[in-house]
Amino acid sequence: MARRSGVRDERAVAAFVERLGSVFTASGLPRLPSRVFAALLADEHGRLTAAELAEALAVSPAAVSGAVRYLEQVHMIHRERERGSRRDVFVVVEDAWQDVMLSHDQVYPPIRDAMAAGIGAVGGVGTEAGARLELSIAFLDFIGAELDGIAARWARKREELVRARS
Repeated sequence: MARRSGVRDERAVAAFVERLGSVFTASGLPRLPSRVFAALLADEHGRLTAAELAEALAVSPAAVSGAVRYLEQVHMIHRERERGSRRDVFVVVEDAWQDVMLSHDQVYPPIRDAMAAGIGAVGGVGTEAGARLELSIAFLDFIGAELDGIAARWARKREELVRARS
């Protein structure tokens, strides 16, 4: 995957950021975090200050603050301190999709535990509700195991892609 250099068209980039942000929003992410994430992905270095994000997206710094807080919580970006300054820089996590989509160990256990605790309350696995909860738990366990396999295969594929770039 060799990198090609070209002329950056800032108007086209802005249109791309809005389009990608809309796709993320339609996929379930909140609107402004979607736009912020798209802007960071499109930035050459994947890093922008809150002021730069506010200017690029024509929103208030306060709105950016809430959006970056959300993106940090879901581990799609992280915050760094700009050298020689007190300003924060928001940096897209290089493999954000891997972290978000494969982090089942943080997302599924609370859901699984809550469902398991409810089986007794609905009358046990012999009831339709209990059987439905048990099946849901089995599904989460299955998906978790499959995601572990996907993560391992992705690590190998990612390494191939990195080697090909160098």
